Amino acid sequence: MNLTDWIGSIGVFQILLAYVLNITGTLDKDSLTFKLLNFFGASLACTASVLMNYIPFIVLEGVWAFVSLVSLFQKRKHSSN
Repeated sequence: MNLTDWIGSIGVFQILLAYVLNITGTLDKDSLTFKLLNFFGASLACTASVLMNYIPFIVLEGVWAFVSLVSLFQKRKHSSN
């Protein structure tokens, strides 16, 4: 495996980990951990897609990371009120 494979694999693992922990009831979808796993996972997967120049997954993971980031800021905004 090369560096791009490692980056993408770690990112996908984080996304899948968040999903599995949520489905099993271990992690709530509104928790900070769930949102961080999704954000960093999607960011790493997007980075790997950029390095591979694979546009469909750049779009998919880029949007996933953006939505996760927005969700993090919304959580921060709601918790400060």
